Amino acid sequence: MKPLWLIVTAAGSGTRMGAAVPKQFLFLEGKAILQRTIERFVEAVPGVKVVTVLPKEHIPYWKKYCLERSFTIPQVIVAGGITRFHSVRNALERVPDGAVVAVHDGVRPFVSAALVRSMAETMQSCRALVPVLPSTDTLKALSAGPDGVLATIPGRVLDRSEVYGAQTPQMFLSEELKAAYSQAFDTSFTDDASVAERCGIPLSWCEGERLNIKITRPEDLLLARAILSL
Repeated sequence: MKPLWLIVTAAGSGTRMGAAVPKQFLFLEGKAILQRTIERFVEAVPGVKVVTVLPKEHIPYWKKYCLERSFTIPQVIVAGGITRFHSVRNALERVPDGAVVAVHDGVRPFVSAALVRSMAETMQSCRALVPVLPSTDTLKALSAGPDGVLATIPGRVLDRSEVYGAQTPQMFLSEELKAAYSQAFDTSFTDDASVAERCGIPLSWCEGERLNIKITRPEDLLLARAILSL
C-alpha cells in the first residue's frame, strides 16, 4: 500500500464569510472547522501524514489553538501562496515521491471516512481520482455585461446530463502531481484535477457526497450545524 499524505488547503482569507477570522478557524459546535476536517481523515486512515497550508499571518494563531485545545495530530505547517495553485505547490515540496497525495479543502469537514478509505484503496491501481456529483439544477449559460446585468449567451445550451460538480479530496500519485505543479500558473487551473489534466495525467472519477459541502458563506454554517445534528 502506498502511504497517504493529506494536503489541507486552508490559506484563504474567507472574505465572503464576513467574520473576524478566516472561515477555516470558525467554531462549529465547539471545534474549529479545520480541526474537524483533519480529524475526519485521521479517522479514515490513522497513519495519514498531514500538511496544513495556512495564511502566513495566521500560523501562530493555529499553533496556539492546537496547544490550547490539545489538538495533537502531527502536522507539517506550510505558508500559503498568492493563489490556491501556489499554496498546493508549496505543500507538495513537503510530500515524498511514492505516495498517494489527497488535496482537500480545509472547509469541507463532512467528507465521510468511508469515501476517503474507498478512494485511497482505489488509488492503489489508478493515477488520479476525483469525486463528482451530477447537476440537479437546470443550467443556464449567461454572461455579465459592463453594468453587471446578466444576459443569455445566444445559441449556448448546457446539457445537465453532461455537467458534474467536482469535490475534494482529489487524489493523485505524489510524483505525478508534483510534476504537474511545475507548470506555469494559468487562471484556468480551478482545482488540482485541472492542473493534472493539463499535464496529461488520466483522470478517474467516483461518486461524491451531497453532505460534503464547502463552508464559504454564513448560510453554509447554518447547514453545517444541521448536518451535525443528524
